[in-house]
Amino acid sequence: MKTSIDRRDFIKTGMAAGVAVALGPKILSAAPEKEKKIRIGIIGIGLRGTGHLEGLLQRGDVTVPAVCDIDPERFPIAQDLIVKAGQKKADVYQGSETAYKKLLGRGDLDGVLIAAPWLWHFPMALDAMKTGVPVATEVAGAASVQECWDLVEAHETTGTPFMFLENVCYRRDVMAVLNMIRQNLFGELIHCRCGYQHDLREVKFQPGAEFGEKGVHEARWRTEQAVKRNGDLYPSHGAGPVAMVLGINRGNRFVSLTSTATKSRGLHNYIVDHGGENHPNAKIAFALGDVVTTLIRCANGESVLVTHDTNLPRPYSLGFYVHGTRGIWNHDGDRIYFEGRSPEAHVWEKDEAYLRQYDHPLWKKHESKAEGAGHGGMDFFVLNAFVECLKRKQPFPIDVYDAAAWKCITPLSEHSIAEGGEPQEFPDFTRGTWIRRTPVFALGEEY
Repeated sequence: MKTSIDRRDFIKTGMAAGVAVALGPKILSAAPEKEKKIRIGIIGIGLRGTGHLEGLLQRGDVTVPAVCDIDPERFPIAQDLIVKAGQKKADVYQGSETAYKKLLGRGDLDGVLIAAPWLWHFPMALDAMKTGVPVATEVAGAASVQECWDLVEAHETTGTPFMFLENVCYRRDVMAVLNMIRQNLFGELIHCRCGYQHDLREVKFQPGAEFGEKGVHEARWRTEQAVKRNGDLYPSHGAGPVAMVLGINRGNRFVSLTSTATKSRGLHNYIVDHGGENHPNAKIAFALGDVVTTLIRCANGESVLVTHDTNLPRPYSLGFYVHGTRGIWNHDGDRIYFEGRSPEAHVWEKDEAYLRQYDHPLWKKHESKAEGAGHGGMDFFVLNAFVECLKRKQPFPIDVYDAAAWKCITPLSEHSIAEGGEPQEFPDFTRGTWIRRTPVFALGEEY
């Protein structure tokens, strides 16, 4: 393992792309069983699900005995990876949109990972919890606030563990800043910014200007969201890490938000540029504004600005920005400043030395294992947390209450935009226990 890293390596490996007061039934802590192999089924083996499959197969403590998808072309790809990893072919579940229920009913799975299209995350997770199979889902916004309540209530009723696979919480620079915050370098936090600022036009239209039935991969289903919905459709890549920084659901909570959206031009222009003015899709009126801006108010007095920007040409950025009473970090520009600590008053300095000095213990511990993993290594950490908590029978570090609070930003932002920017109240999914819950995410080297 390297003992030092320069900024380029740090960014490349980390940026490319206390026990809690439990709510509901607890998972009793136990020592890890080193010899036991965890059996994990995967529902959805498209591009994202296959990436998770590869990550799980690289571990020596996991087997994948079952996979499910509605696309038969994905199974040979998955089976080839499984066999090359030295495991026997997985049982296949296919043929209908509800084939996943047979996978859940096997009775021999220690956990299931859901990487299906967004609209299936909730029903699949609910069925997994009702069946008693610990479940992890990929990220996306909710279709409604009620879905978030359904998720929470299923967890509390069944006691089945749920994890939200927000990999950006494990981004290397974000975790280094979290480490600085916990060591009080920033003082009391006041304001944060974040977002999902990612040109996805080539993802939403594949091939050319096609989507829906004529599209491939995510263009089959993801673009329909932009046709029908106007809100922050994908909030958790930004809001999730900021929530960890601010202690949301653990001594703090999101209280209300107000959102606004610009006009929609980016997707239409892309269709015209790649399919011509007479292409059938050029007649579609997309509901999604090109830039959606949401301002969140927190119980402890902080504010959070969240931006959704996926339809226009731009470099990738999640726009992280943290401002406290003693210091400020602005990822765009790689800049940082601490009053009384930075060399010159009121002058930015580069953040490289601080990110290196305060590199989180988890990254120091697992850097070699994370090398080559998806999204600059972040995927290793989120899968590692899922597997290790299953093995140790410990609560997941990103739980159902986190998922509900972050996912409901989507419907709340839709309502606010539709009502001319009117504030929307966040439900308290913890039913008041956020006041006494304590942080559990990334405390030292627990995994």
